[in-house]
Amino acid sequence: MTDPFRHHPELRSLVKPCVESLFRTITAEKIKAQIAASGQELTIEFHDNETREGLRAEALKGHKGDLYVFGYGSLMWDPALEFTEVRRACAPEHERRFILVDDKGGRGSSEAPGVMAALDLGQGCDGLVFRIAADCVDRETEILFRREMIAPGYLARFIPVVVDGVQTVALSFLADHEQPHMQPDIDRDEQIRFAATGKGILGSSLEYLQSTVTQLENLGIKDEDASALLSAALDFRQEEEAA
Repeated sequence: MTDPFRHHPELRSLVKPCVESLFRTITAEKIKAQIAASGQELTIEFHDNETREGLRAEALKGHKGDLYVFGYGSLMWDPALEFTEVRRACAPEHERRFILVDDKGGRGSSEAPGVMAALDLGQGCDGLVFRIAADCVDRETEILFRREMIAPGYLARFIPVVVDGVQTVALSFLADHEQPHMQPDIDRDEQIRFAATGKGILGSSLEYLQSTVTQLENLGIKDEDASALLSAALDFRQEEEAA
């Protein structure tokens, strides 16, 4: 079997094996139970299975062969996918933006909203692509859509990416501006506060941001906005704890 980390052996210990990922078996029912157990009010409007599978079928319509999946946030360190290859890649027409406000219980709550990344039109985004073998695409994308398309928020689309100087396309999950929790005009102070204090059943927004920046640094990728947001969020936390 070909080593999936042959291009980036340094990532072998930095990408969680799919068998260890909770996202491998995530379902709406599990999330509902966890939110109920946390004592929070359930306000997420989940996609039902038929709707989600319809979105998956539409996104993959006409696709044949191996599949590239472009990761720009948590997929970079916890893809929950069985892949044959991982490579650095750039999405030249999009950028990573921390504009997904989570007040539903994932990495934030109604009392302490969090913020996560979305892929939006912009000046370029460096990340990772994971290659899914053709005979595994149906199984792996079913798992992927249960995670990324569990509820409205993203649009599953094929986008241009550049891998080792060669342009191709990859499936990714873009900001859906029709959704109220996608806030492209979020105030910076609010963004910092959400990143610093948001916490839910999947962990904190600060952990998410730290993991994103750390993985980017591991890859030698500079994302000035993400790094500046992390620095400001850490300062906010320190000031809050000192008060």
